[in-house]
Amino acid sequence: MQMNERVLDEAVARCRERGIVLPTFAQQRDPSLIPDSITTRLRQVGLWDVDPLNLFRITWKNEPVESGGLFGDGNWVEFPSALTGVDARIVGLVGKWFPTGAHKVGAGFGCLVPRLVSGQFNPATQKAVWPSTGNYCRGGAFDCALLGCHAIGILPEEMSRERFEWLRDIGAEVIATPGCESNVKEIYDKCWEIRRTRPDCVIFNQFEEFGNAVWHYHTTGSMIEEVFQRIARPGERLAAYVSATGSGGTIAAGDFLRTNHADLRVVAVEALQCPTLLACGFGGHRIEGIGDKHVPWIHNVRNTDVVCAVDDEQCMALLRLFNEPQGRTLLEQEGLASSFVEQLPLLGISSICNVVAAVKTARMFQLDGRDVIFTPLTDSMDLYASRFEEQRKLHGPYDAMTAARHFGRYIEGIAADNMTELTYADRKRLHNFKYYTWVEQQQRTVDDLNRLWDPDFWTETFAQVTEWDRLIEAFNQRTGLGSQ
Repeated sequence: MQMNERVLDEAVARCRERGIVLPTFAQQRDPSLIPDSITTRLRQVGLWDVDPLNLFRITWKNEPVESGGLFGDGNWVEFPSALTGVDARIVGLVGKWFPTGAHKVGAGFGCLVPRLVSGQFNPATQKAVWPSTGNYCRGGAFDCALLGCHAIGILPEEMSRERFEWLRDIGAEVIATPGCESNVKEIYDKCWEIRRTRPDCVIFNQFEEFGNAVWHYHTTGSMIEEVFQRIARPGERLAAYVSATGSGGTIAAGDFLRTNHADLRVVAVEALQCPTLLACGFGGHRIEGIGDKHVPWIHNVRNTDVVCAVDDEQCMALLRLFNEPQGRTLLEQEGLASSFVEQLPLLGISSICNVVAAVKTARMFQLDGRDVIFTPLTDSMDLYASRFEEQRKLHGPYDAMTAARHFGRYIEGIAADNMTELTYADRKRLHNFKYYTWVEQQQRTVDDLNRLWDPDFWTETFAQVTEWDRLIEAFNQRTGLGSQ
């Protein structure tokens, strides 16, 4: 990491002026390391407040309250067999209780802060550009608001209305690119235009910034390990980690878990309507947050065991089943406790996709009651009110018959279809697939690409967090706020 002392001095001055103390990655993994002086002040700050103290709430361990909460053991939901139809235990980490309501605020931190503390980004003079298919640009814009710098969010024009409104309300500049969730190249094209025409901008591209994967490796991976150790019964094993590929960041938690669970299966999930990994396919889909049509630079495909594609119509149908009164009534009639049904709004569209894929994984590998599967519930229904209303207008009122049909087809009918277990040659094929985006279009070199196939590269990449934490602590000392 190259240091730019001149820029670093200006960044330190900006943070000193705004009273900003940066958390370390270690503190985001383990909030018990946060000084009492910080936690005392956090009691007066709401979860989504634009207050620099909320940098310390970029963690899976927030108390599940909107204001005044501190930290606990984390938040998760276990899905009962009455819903999943499988004996394996399926557990989802809840992303709602991050600032912005989604875990992507952590990926934004992982990309932004290493550059900030090394003098590669000046919040006083430069603008941060967040290319995204949804929640990442929200997270980046929130991080920028806390740091007092200008944010530019880039996202497809067909994303949900809430995303655009929220970005504008927080003061971000918003650029809508053509297309839907799958149109990532159009986002990249806009980034190149910005590079050419706006020299004051710095691009934080989640699909190629290793800080995204590093944050999830250490923070999401360690959270899953902690929860597993807490809930596992004697003889149980961590059998699988299931995650939509998206930008390639969240799935990096599987690399961490592999270090403790050699037989773990890492399952990459995508939309059936755009089966990029499954069939080198293309198309548009409605599972917001998992942009595709290419393999992200930071996705360590050598550590991916299975590819699973999920029908977006299944996700949209389950969105209504889980949230419409008639759907919730049917679920209780099927034997699900009302206390569990009340938690289903914790699942946004991509969360539903992940849970379906977890059930498919259990069926494919015939997992039993000794097996535990983890998956992230990246965001909640709070971010999809407009999509919910669109479904109501498109399909009309939701009645008991429709709920029963959806339960039968999209819950009881989940099967191990549209899945493939990857061989060594399959993994190498997906690795080589990166060439067409990253070498031909994004100015990476073949040598860069070949380095990604070396397992040592990933070990060294994930180990950077130790140096980053040292730089964060040094930065806080330079501001004079390190003891606050």
